[in-house]
Amino acid sequence: MTVTLVPPTRPTAHAPGRPDPLGVLGVPGQVNLDHAASAPCARAAADAVAELLPWYASVHRGAGALSRRCTLAYERARQTVGDFFGARADDHVVFTRNTTDALNLLARALPAGTTVVTFAGEHHANLLPWPRGSVRLPVPDSPAAAVRALDAALAELRRGEVSGPPVLVAVTAASNVTGERWPVAELARAARRHAARIVVDAAQLAPHAPVDVAELDVDYLAVSGHKLYAPFGAGVLLGRADWLDAAPPYLAGGGATSHVGAATHDVRWAAGPARHEGGTPNLLGAVALAAVCTALAGADRDALHAHEQLLLGRLRNGLAALPDVVELRAFAADAPRVGIVSFVLAGRDSAEVAGYLAREHEVGVRDGLFCAHPLARRLLAEAAARSGRDDLPPTALRASLGLGSTAADVDRLLAALAALR
Repeated sequence: MTVTLVPPTRPTAHAPGRPDPLGVLGVPGQVNLDHAASAPCARAAADAVAELLPWYASVHRGAGALSRRCTLAYERARQTVGDFFGARADDHVVFTRNTTDALNLLARALPAGTTVVTFAGEHHANLLPWPRGSVRLPVPDSPAAAVRALDAALAELRRGEVSGPPVLVAVTAASNVTGERWPVAELARAARRHAARIVVDAAQLAPHAPVDVAELDVDYLAVSGHKLYAPFGAGVLLGRADWLDAAPPYLAGGGATSHVGAATHDVRWAAGPARHEGGTPNLLGAVALAAVCTALAGADRDALHAHEQLLLGRLRNGLAALPDVVELRAFAADAPRVGIVSFVLAGRDSAEVAGYLAREHEVGVRDGLFCAHPLARRLLAEAAARSGRDDLPPTALRASLGLGSTAADVDRLLAALAALR
């Protein structure tokens, strides 16, 4: 296979007039409709990293001015991120690599005998880490059906007893395949009725809408900085302290201990976030993520949401007008969603279409099953049945919007698809 390298082009801030309070960086001429995989870097994140770089040093326990400054920046970042997501006084904010890392950390911290209940519509990060014996519910056909299914499953597990082994509900806030929003607050209430805890994968919702753990009444939240315009390799697990403090450290090593003696068993592990942040942490990633949170906290999120919904409607209507395009969806067509649309072109290989869009029109989209194979395959089968087409490809295309996206970006994609016909 021949790989063609794209020559480097100097990134620039998006043009004035775009509703983009973060100053998202872009490359002139390129249309990036792949935000759901990794969002571009915000100027706020890049500036925060550049400002700290001359002072860069290891955090915690250093006596020098550089180390003290970096330690302060790291812990301030923790506070800023916690405040942005509505952390409660007794919550821990643990820095991780990404959402996958955060959910694997929580999976390692589950008390013995915990049953995890999730849906088959999850990203692999919220399907694969959980222990054997977990309950996987079918993909519902509506948000209300999701609540009913969870309530019934929890009632069956508990059988009227609320003092049995722990139960954790694991659910996405917005699908990375369809963009459809899940009824997190209602699912949390169902969990409460049956004395279960709930963790929310907010990787796809957080870039598009405010997420507050206290308002939603959820126990744990997992997010990725690289989907939130801070592509420096940091994520967060935020939530209840008790399970995290009782669990063995996620990474055994420096920083995770308060005492190590001469004997192999003479170890006392640290409490709090440090227990699960062994080794030198990603200081720059944490600072970048905090900078984005600060910028978003000061932005008009309602206006940003309204602009994105206009673009999303333009995209979906344009796709619907193309005779060979079929959209993937689990819920009704008018269900609430963020700026993500997956679709197929009948009779066309999705990878070839993605390559054509990039090569001929400088439009970047994603193709494949989007690390959600059970969901994507089911939706492809349902799309074939709904459309009556027997020539749909086995993988899909995904266009995802974000800060800096414009109507011109959407129109270029639609025109390119129309030209392909």
